[in-house]
Amino acid sequence: MNVVNVTADAEEFTCNAYLVDGAVPALVDAGTIPGVEDVVSEYTDDLDRVVLTHQHHDHVGELDAVLDAFDAELYAYSDHPRRDHALGPDAEVELGDETFEVVYTPGHAGDHVSFVGETALFSGDVVVYNDGAYDDGSFGRTDMAGQSRERLIESLDDLLEHLPDSVTSMYAGHGDPFHATEDESVRDVIERALSRAEEREPKYSDD
Repeated sequence: MNVVNVTADAEEFTCNAYLVDGAVPALVDAGTIPGVEDVVSEYTDDLDRVVLTHQHHDHVGELDAVLDAFDAELYAYSDHPRRDHALGPDAEVELGDETFEVVYTPGHAGDHVSFVGETALFSGDVVVYNDGAYDDGSFGRTDMAGQSRERLIESLDDLLEHLPDSVTSMYAGHGDPFHATEDESVRDVIERALSRAEEREPKYSDD
């Protein structure tokens, strides 16, 4: 499975938007970069679908442009005017060459879902590898309206329950992707993020 971050060269604030190439070309989140559809077209001219981890602006700002450019179908957990398919908990969705389980992971956002496959995890903002607060396992912020640290902690627990040991790569909504080594697994990163979230301290000093 080939995964490309099509917003990697962004100069403005955006999420990581991942093109997953393969039998079912898919984009995980759309980001906010004007012209992101042109970056996607450098890799494929047949984008089948866009799947959303959640609908915060930095993840959907250029969604319409991508859908229009490729006539792609939209998969999302919560309502959206252009949604073609609802992503219910424990449903499955095809991304590239792999089947992913939809795991409902709210806390950072009420509509947040993660995608757990055999070898990869698309975790959105519920857990990231590095984000300026922590360098080796961090969690989504929960200090804004509609967010909940307690619910995010439950979501991290749920994610660990659904995570097979065969998952060796984590693609988060912000920061760098993580690829397992002999010394550290994806599970290790999530458990570290969970432990930090459970301390219930402000994530950032100005929170």
